[in-house]
Amino acid sequence: MGKKVLVLGTGAQGTTVVKRLDEEKNVDKVICADYDEAAAKELAGTLKKTEGCFIDASDKAQIVKLIEGCDLVVNALPLDFGKNVLEAALEAKCNYQDFAACEGIADTWEEGMEIMLTEYSEKFKKIGRLAIIGTGSAPGTMCVVARDTMKDIDECDTIYMNVYEGVEAKRFLPYWWSPVVALNDMVDLPVAYINDEIVNTKPFALPITRTYDYVGYPVRFVEHAHDEPFYMGRNSKTLFKGAHNIYFKYGGVGIEFAEPLSRAGLLKREPEEINGQMVIPHDVVLKHIPHAPRFSHEIKEIIDEGLISDTGAFVVEAMGKKDGKDVRVETHVFAPGLVEAFEKYGVSGEQYLTGQGGFLFTKLFVNDKMSQTGLISSDMLTEEENNQYLKWAADLEITLERRFVYDDPFLADQEN
Repeated sequence: MGKKVLVLGTGAQGTTVVKRLDEEKNVDKVICADYDEAAAKELAGTLKKTEGCFIDASDKAQIVKLIEGCDLVVNALPLDFGKNVLEAALEAKCNYQDFAACEGIADTWEEGMEIMLTEYSEKFKKIGRLAIIGTGSAPGTMCVVARDTMKDIDECDTIYMNVYEGVEAKRFLPYWWSPVVALNDMVDLPVAYINDEIVNTKPFALPITRTYDYVGYPVRFVEHAHDEPFYMGRNSKTLFKGAHNIYFKYGGVGIEFAEPLSRAGLLKREPEEINGQMVIPHDVVLKHIPHAPRFSHEIKEIIDEGLISDTGAFVVEAMGKKDGKDVRVETHVFAPGLVEAFEKYGVSGEQYLTGQGGFLFTKLFVNDKMSQTGLISSDMLTEEENNQYLKWAADLEITLERRFVYDDPFLADQEN
């Protein structure tokens, strides 16, 4: 009997997962639900096995009702709704997949993550179900690639995960995914794993520079709030060859847009008085950022207007020892860019990598390839699951290239 899957959220990520699930032979029905009922129904109207409907995810009872009879719920909603969806999945005894991770579990994100990976993990084990968090491209594909990189290093000292978003439209469009999530990430304190401890750094801090041949010019990467260093730091001794330092670094159009705003105080989330009016600067900026393009006609219009650039990089660097020698093992991930992704599949490059990256975890679920129970992060797949993920990724033109650098691998990264 085929699977029934509920996808919550019809943004760039949720939309891609819904479209792919509609093509899966092991799936009989897909329900896509969103507060924007028209968007959900517009998406479903183009597909065969999909039904679109309204959901107010602030009401847990509504989520539980929709989950009933489903084999999996995929949460592609903003972080604020994560706890509701997670607990609804527990109540309905359903498998759970989240592109990000919940907020509101504890006073701090780090405390909440620890509770999820311990207490909530036990809850899912008791009902014999699996919950997996951080399943987009980063975190998600990035964690799978980091695990695979460990095959070619004997001892690991430092891991860098570098993402460069170099797609720039002629129109004002700083983010190709949820502006809400993007701007919050720009403000939140980044997490890094430094000298065997999970610590907070500062947004836009600790810059490094890389020049990748396929980009062709130096790129500045900075600290950015992402889950990977927390996940992988917890598992450094068991899954990452004893790595002592783990960083996520981000560069590109989104950073270049947000960093000067942050320095000017325009990303503050605290209200302040301006000309007698109480204003939250962050909300004012967010109000003026356009939503990420979701539908083919939106993407086509942007491409037809012309692009300034269509490039990027997605790289794991592991520094340590191989066969007794100092080495930097680099894994470069290649996937269709904006124009190629649209020409072949009618989606943006962001939808392609992040949506497909997320979908591959969903594909593991609906094809009964997931063997664990509990709650895990995306770096915690079994080796067999990790290998299957990358095999399917290659079928979708998401491929890896491994490079080995033996000449001065420990770079003097920190700029003065």
